[in-house]
Amino acid sequence: MLDVRTHPRWTDRMLPIIVAAAQVATNYGAQENQPDRLPVDPAGNALLLAGGLVLAWRRSRPVLTLALTLATMVVFVMRGHPYGPIFFSPGIALYNALALGHRRTAWAFAVSGYAFFVVYTTWLAPVPSPGLWHSLTIAAVMGVLLAVGEFARTRKERRTERERITEEESRRQASEERLTMAQELHDVLAHNISLIHVQASTALHLIDDNPEQARTALTTIKQASKEVLTEMRSLIGVLRDGAPRSPTGGLDQLDQLTEPAGRNGLDVTRRVTGRARPVPPGVDLAGYRIVQEALTNTARHAPGSTVEVLLEYGPRELLIRVTDSGDGTPAESLGGGNGIPGMKERAAALGGTLTAGRHGPGFRVEARLPVPAEES
Repeated sequence: MLDVRTHPRWTDRMLPIIVAAAQVATNYGAQENQPDRLPVDPAGNALLLAGGLVLAWRRSRPVLTLALTLATMVVFVMRGHPYGPIFFSPGIALYNALALGHRRTAWAFAVSGYAFFVVYTTWLAPVPSPGLWHSLTIAAVMGVLLAVGEFARTRKERRTERERITEEESRRQASEERLTMAQELHDVLAHNISLIHVQASTALHLIDDNPEQARTALTTIKQASKEVLTEMRSLIGVLRDGAPRSPTGGLDQLDQLTEPAGRNGLDVTRRVTGRARPVPPGVDLAGYRIVQEALTNTARHAPGSTVEVLLEYGPRELLIRVTDSGDGTPAESLGGGNGIPGMKERAAALGGTLTAGRHGPGFRVEARLPVPAEES
């Protein structure tokens, strides 16, 4: 089937010439089958050639091309010449216009052109009509052309719609990826910078009275800054290379959070209940980040508190609960953040929930994340 999407350049150039030559050459056979009609003269041959050559504009001007090919057909038939080959160019132009989406115009030209042919050859032409079966044959050929053109148009529209949906999906995925990367950057920076801030405040406070403890605080700052630089390089490397991201943390790496939190003045205990088992990567990373953000908030607002991190593995749910005692003295404010909304977004993206609020004198963050059913 002819495909109007793409053709080799030589086909675009040669088709009008081939059709024009075919209309002229095969019309001599039509003359033998229609001896009562007038032989083709130079003007008739010019019409046959023009009908084919005008197809050169079938892509850039499909409606105009259809109109011109039908005009050459009308004039040719009205001059009394034998017809048949003269229908080649209007047929191609009709299919082309339909396939390119000019549906109403193509159908209007097809119906009006066929109506003219039937009326003229049956009642107006000086030469008798070849008969009903001849007209029905032409109608059948036109019907096939219209059906094929409609099929090509529908296929083209579906392909265009698929491409649009694919493009929208790509944009959506890119947007989600940017949001995820923003959350990753926030979590990495907030946790370590909060630690640096608290330890810097401690070092400034103790540098004169307790130089050794101030040295410990500065060592913690050095380690935290090294960790944040390492993670930043990792994330930036992913953005630069376009490589698939791999999770930068998981529930089996919570020691990486609780140990720095201890250096930050928090008394952290970790408790696991239920049957611990591997969870999906998304849940694994989200759980890690939720604990990280909760500890960051505690270090920022209540340094020196006692914190309990609970992981409770249920049959279809993982409960993550971080509770602090609220005993510490709030550090100097670091300004607003995106911590709790970001944690809620992480949980919601996995079909889970997250709540955060006061719990007695302290604060509690509780997330419930869906996990596959426990195997018996």
